[in-house]
Amino acid sequence: MGKCVKEMIRGEVPDMSVLLEKAKCCIRDSDHSRVAAITVFKKTSLNGKITAYLTKRDFVDYVSHTSPVDGVVVVDHDYLRGRRVYARVVVTYRYGREEDEVMGLHFSKKFEFVNTQIAPNDGKDEISDVQERIIKSLGNNAYSFSVALPQNAPCSVTIDSGNDMDTQPLGVSYELVLCLAGRREDKYRKRNSVTFAVRKILAGWRGCNFRQPETIVSKGFTIAPGRLTLQISLGQEVYFHEQPVTATLNINNASKKTVKTVKAQVVQHVEVTMTSNHFSRVVSSLESREGCPIIPGANFTKTFSLTPLASTNQKRFGIALDGQVKDQEANLASSTVVATGKNVNDALGIIVSYSFTVKLICGAIGGELTADLPFKLMHPGPAIQEPSLRKTRSCSNFTLQDFVNSRSSVNHLIE
Repeated sequence: MGKCVKEMIRGEVPDMSVLLEKAKCCIRDSDHSRVAAITVFKKTSLNGKITAYLTKRDFVDYVSHTSPVDGVVVVDHDYLRGRRVYARVVVTYRYGREEDEVMGLHFSKKFEFVNTQIAPNDGKDEISDVQERIIKSLGNNAYSFSVALPQNAPCSVTIDSGNDMDTQPLGVSYELVLCLAGRREDKYRKRNSVTFAVRKILAGWRGCNFRQPETIVSKGFTIAPGRLTLQISLGQEVYFHEQPVTATLNINNASKKTVKTVKAQVVQHVEVTMTSNHFSRVVSSLESREGCPIIPGANFTKTFSLTPLASTNQKRFGIALDGQVKDQEANLASSTVVATGKNVNDALGIIVSYSFTVKLICGAIGGELTADLPFKLMHPGPAIQEPSLRKTRSCSNFTLQDFVNSRSSVNHLIE
């Protein structure tokens, strides 16, 4: 195949002197004869003295470890004058509505998880191929950096407010700030700093042990002999976003009651740890009368398939979504998972879980029989968990296109 250069530029200028750009670079994989795309995010400070490049905006939690965010920062030596460039990761935990904050009362807290020097540095740390090519193109004023979060840092979660009001949503959000300061503890100025909205997401790993969870419930009736029994089994314990959740139902009606309707639901459960608030929302549902009525003495087997999606739950108050960054569609929030030996109730931030619920409706007098079966929902991960994600990709060439204040473009080809 010939030379492949694929460009995708989506720039935003929230302030006339702040630049944000995306650039796509094409990678040729000679072993598999395929092309993959890498996005590089670029942003420049208000005074134009600091420019930062990020190869990704997600800290990916693989339960056993969390992958870092890598990038390159460019700052002129003459502008430093003995100062340093520091990388700070700030998390904002909002647990109450912004419009309810009165008389100095605040329903949010900010924590600084990372504060480390990234420039100048000795350049001896291992870097990715993309970082290496950016540094070679930009010269001696470019420094590579890698920022990692502590393992107990909460995942990014946003609670949908259910309206279009321009207020800060409930949940957990992250910012990566690259700033110039004399000392680590000094306050920085916005004019000589760069801020990226980043997030921490949870990812499963392909090939993990997908056991098939199941549960059995039964119900007896006061004035009628026999019992109504419901057995539910899921295809697997872990499902990925946009993947159908499949459940098989086995109903044994040894009672004198008649099952008139079967309802299946995927329910999202949310706990706000700061206030100990709990609430649940149905994110996907299906009501079926196929095979009904299920008369006394009858057996019935049916398979339900539900796909929980954020797109079908838009503008619904209380729906938990993955932390959202601009130009990306949000998913439903991933399940909260902790390492072996730890309790999920000790997790910080917003705790999210899912369950598959089935209800057998027996009428006004007979009531209903309900069964819940928990499962996990998360992002797909690699086939094998790797302790380090560096030096895993190579790049033949990529094109950066810069948007300046006048919106004119300048092409930079790194070869």
